[in-house]
Amino acid sequence: MSTVMNGAEAAPSGGLLSKERTIAGPGYNRWLLPPAALAIHLCIGMAYGFSVFWLPLSKLLPGAPLCSKDPSAATNFWMQLVNSLTGTDTHSVRYVVTKALFGGLGEMTLSTCNWDVSALGWIFTLFFVVLGCAAALWGGWLEHVGPRKAGVVAAVCWAGGMALSTIGVATHQLWMVILFLGVMGGVGLGLGYISPVSTLIKWFPDRRGMATGMAIMGFGGGAMIGSPLAAKLMAAFGTDGSNGVQTTLLVMAAVYFVFMMGGAFGYRIPAAGWKPEGWTPPAPDANAMITRGHVHVKRIWGIPQFWLVWLVLCMNVSAGIGVIGLASPMLQEIFGGHLIGLDTKFADLAKPDLTKIAGVAAGFAALISLFNIGGRFFWASISDKIGRKMTYVVFFVLGAAMYASLPNTAGVSKPLFVAAVCVILSMYGGGFATVPAYLSDLFGTQMVGAIHGRLLTAWSTAGILGPVVVNYMRDYQLSLGIPREQVYNQTMYILVGFLVVGLVCNLLIRPVNQKYFMTDAELAEEKRLAHERAAANAVTGAGAATAPSSPATVALAWLAVGIPLAWGVWQTLISAAKLFN
Repeated sequence: MSTVMNGAEAAPSGGLLSKERTIAGPGYNRWLLPPAALAIHLCIGMAYGFSVFWLPLSKLLPGAPLCSKDPSAATNFWMQLVNSLTGTDTHSVRYVVTKALFGGLGEMTLSTCNWDVSALGWIFTLFFVVLGCAAALWGGWLEHVGPRKAGVVAAVCWAGGMALSTIGVATHQLWMVILFLGVMGGVGLGLGYISPVSTLIKWFPDRRGMATGMAIMGFGGGAMIGSPLAAKLMAAFGTDGSNGVQTTLLVMAAVYFVFMMGGAFGYRIPAAGWKPEGWTPPAPDANAMITRGHVHVKRIWGIPQFWLVWLVLCMNVSAGIGVIGLASPMLQEIFGGHLIGLDTKFADLAKPDLTKIAGVAAGFAALISLFNIGGRFFWASISDKIGRKMTYVVFFVLGAAMYASLPNTAGVSKPLFVAAVCVILSMYGGGFATVPAYLSDLFGTQMVGAIHGRLLTAWSTAGILGPVVVNYMRDYQLSLGIPREQVYNQTMYILVGFLVVGLVCNLLIRPVNQKYFMTDAELAEEKRLAHERAAANAVTGAGAATAPSSPATVALAWLAVGIPLAWGVWQTLISAAKLFN
């Protein structure tokens, strides 16, 4: 990966992917940027919806047992290791932990048994761990080469990872699926996620929150389009010998590649010193939290404010992602038969009734996904009015109240319970969308994309911390014999604790000390490395966006992303309607 990037960075100035070729000329309409960013984010956002593939992938070999229950798999080195370390007590904590650490490795090369869903779940974990690592490692590279080149690499990695993973599906080699989807695809996720951030903030200095909210809204909406699309494609290609998975992955990879390349080539950056017509930057003392300086990414690890924002994001995401992961079983276990008009607890329901409430819970998951998406745009836009710090105060105070209310509303009022979770998920999404603007306020806009990339390691951490805490507490409560409808009570209070930590960290954030900002000479050198130009006509050769943008072009760009998004919303509303029938 680094070889590709270093080689790309050394490419001659003026190449098709060079940053100079993306400088916008006079008359360019900045409203073309959000659709370009959405085109990429709607594609990589499918990472949230990949669970639609787990069950089909776990049934690729008709009649074969699961690897965890296959007698022949016991001869595998890793399974022997698990047994030797734990003995035969399969109910002990030691067995569960060791099986989680090493048992999945036993399935990596086995081709005679079906993969366990738990083993496939590692792909989901890798998505977000690698996303954070890739964004942190190559965020600085992105700032120097520009969003177009980063977007192209993201398209190759994300779509290419999906396509190459079909080799593992065809040969039934789990390690190949994990490598191409989880690792290669994860790199595409990281670069695709941060590719538009810095550019959007520079195009919308007057509406930083709203601009990043529009793009990051797409990441939340990707699964809303991709999941039902994948389900329909697998049903259509179900006779291809792999439950339709292999062909579906290839088709979606091709579609995503086209959309992401369109988004990457649609990126334009403003000329140095550009500002919206009629907009005047606020006076230096008007808002002390909005800096006029610029921090270099190489100094960011040593700045206290960065770590405070890191903890703010980590705590907000840890709380929200824990609820997302268990939203469906939580609703089913808490309300049981009440979801379908029966006065029966979950544990006493017959199989047909369990199927019915599972459908209702699917509608619940669809509904909260809409609030996750809508919250990204709503809260990020609100932050332009009340400030980023105050927005996060609302997240943590209102969020803590919502989490604390869930044990009291659970089993008593379904509408109140659903409303509280929807508000929680809107603030979960809003936290993602607001943080890039928060970073630009504190550390300047010159390297905000790279800084945002490093901050996303908080997401990687939260992606492990939140689900582990929620899942462990649920299993622990069940082991104590606590009824299923009450096993989430203590968990909610733990999540309140997360939000209290986040609130304290947010309140401690102050303007960044001037000593951390780049000097004029350092800033000039960074702009030179970033190939900044004062105008598009400073670029030699063709390729700069010198032609004025017509209203028709803007409308077509928005239609290209708006139609799939509208289809996804419609599919989600159909599913969500089950919750109220």
